Amino acid sequence: MKWENQLIGHLQWSGTITNRESKELVARDIAGLAKEGDIIGAGSGSTVYLALLALAERVRKESLHIEVIPASTEISMMCIQLGIPQTTLWNKHPDWTFDGADEVDPRHNLIKGRGGAMFKEKLLIKSSNKSYIIVDKSKIVEKLGSNFPIPVEVFPDALTLVENEIHRLGASEITLRLAGGKDGPVFTENGNFILDVRFEDIALDLEQKLKSITGVIESGLFIGYDTEIIVAH
Repeated sequence: MKWENQLIGHLQWSGTITNRESKELVARDIAGLAKEGDIIGAGSGSTVYLALLALAERVRKESLHIEVIPASTEISMMCIQLGIPQTTLWNKHPDWTFDGADEVDPRHNLIKGRGGAMFKEKLLIKSSNKSYIIVDKSKIVEKLGSNFPIPVEVFPDALTLVENEIHRLGASEITLRLAGGKDGPVFTENGNFILDVRFEDIALDLEQKLKSITGVIESGLFIGYDTEIIVAH
């Protein structure tokens, strides 16, 4: 009897994809970068999903052999649905990674993590030879924190300690991210909470200061990373 997972086979992207036409164009550009044998890190979010669709088309039409290291469960499930082979950071080193972002400033510093996968996304970017960040024009800002708070992944037992320490760093607002489809807080794939934190000004050393707090697993600040920004028009 052939094993079939009908639930994964019928998955659809859960949210509305804004600016879909422009994102599909840049998704095809990203898919066009793939070469035979590439190991590709894939972040999370709707733009990554569209790029996976374009990659899957190349895999089917060209018999292209690639492997993807996904940053999140939903992207892993989409790879299964689309027939894209997967691997892990234990087995392979990513040749390049592509991902989205919530905000990009003029220095190419980023806020990421609205989808809650910033830890694995950062791990993939740090592990890759090259990283591409795909955004639409609405994500370009003059100052980080203009539109979105900084997501901070926190070990649950450390919640109170982390809250107090972040207040000491000068945060203007801290909220515990609540789930949409269940009661209570969001849990990350690592079993942690997410705090959404706002600062009036985001200093260049804030990423390191947040990470140094005991109980902070990762933050959605990406400051000083070597990434190429691709803007979908």
